[in-house]
Amino acid sequence: MHTSAWPVAIVILLVLVAIPANAMTSESLDISIRQDGKADIRFAYHLDWLEYIAVYLRLVDPAAELKKALESNFGKPVTVISVNSNSVHLSVDSFAQVSSSNGTMTARTPGLSFAAGEKILKTYWFAPLVTADLSPSVTTIRFPDGYVETFPDRIEIPPLVHTWKAGEGSQVPG
Repeated sequence: MHTSAWPVAIVILLVLVAIPANAMTSESLDISIRQDGKADIRFAYHLDWLEYIAVYLRLVDPAAELKKALESNFGKPVTVISVNSNSVHLSVDSFAQVSSSNGTMTARTPGLSFAAGEKILKTYWFAPLVTADLSPSVTTIRFPDGYVETFPDRIEIPPLVHTWKAGEGSQVPG
């Protein structure tokens, strides 16, 4: 690097360190549950330019981190279906417990907490440069019969129980 470029590089570095950036901002979490309990999960987020560079350089992998967090919480394998710069599409077998009795179907979903993810994010080397907001602006849970539960800007989503008549609704596309 030329001697005259050093002052510019130092100023840029100081600006990057001195001005905290917003971390990945969770925009939406959409969970569609099928009649067999499998869940199709779509997580949309926004990255600032600094996070985008970190993802591009493979310093951070949002899909891998989300997969690891879900597998840790649910104890079930998670499949990454697709990833792009602002969303992750996942699938989780046996996400919901689905049972049938006397002509009715019942689905029980686990509770979700994004607080643990925020704690994990704080352990990364770049933690002093970011502020985390992993709670989605809106979390939507869709059941096979078309029933929908929505939770705006919540860091924790409670477990849900939903019952419907067998044969009603259809398989949620996956």
